[in-house]
Amino acid sequence: MSRKIQNSLIAFIMATSVSALFVQSNIEFMKTEIFHIPVLFIVILGVSLFIAEDVRDSFKKVLWFDKREDKRPIWQVGIGSIFFFTQIGFVEVFARHLMHFNLGGMPLYCVFAFMNAFLLTVIYEEIFYEEEKTNVQIVKFKNRMK
Repeated sequence: MSRKIQNSLIAFIMATSVSALFVQSNIEFMKTEIFHIPVLFIVILGVSLFIAEDVRDSFKKVLWFDKREDKRPIWQVGIGSIFFFTQIGFVEVFARHLMHFNLGGMPLYCVFAFMNAFLLTVIYEEIFYEEEKTNVQIVKFKNRMK
């Protein structure tokens, strides 16, 4: 379940990124919408659903996720960034009217996306993260207690 959620959010991020690039272009057929949803977004979302698993695995290889002893910190950063960029992409494609509000020079949608990503990461971790108890972790805990 966790993997499907991550892959669908990654596909959403890729689709919103491409759609946000073409929203401001001069090419009219790229701006075509059905019920306020860009057609380009629908097409790219369909394509990116097929490659989302490969993208996720590539990031895991680049960040040496499988070789790390303690996978939790990099897992949290990965999930947090997925939630952050999903919210940013949503605002850039579907709620562009929210982009002009600022908080001391910082776009307000970025501030809210960061706060929400932090909270969603904590909630997601409580639901899905399974920490494997190994002898190394038990020894580390015993050494800390001394």
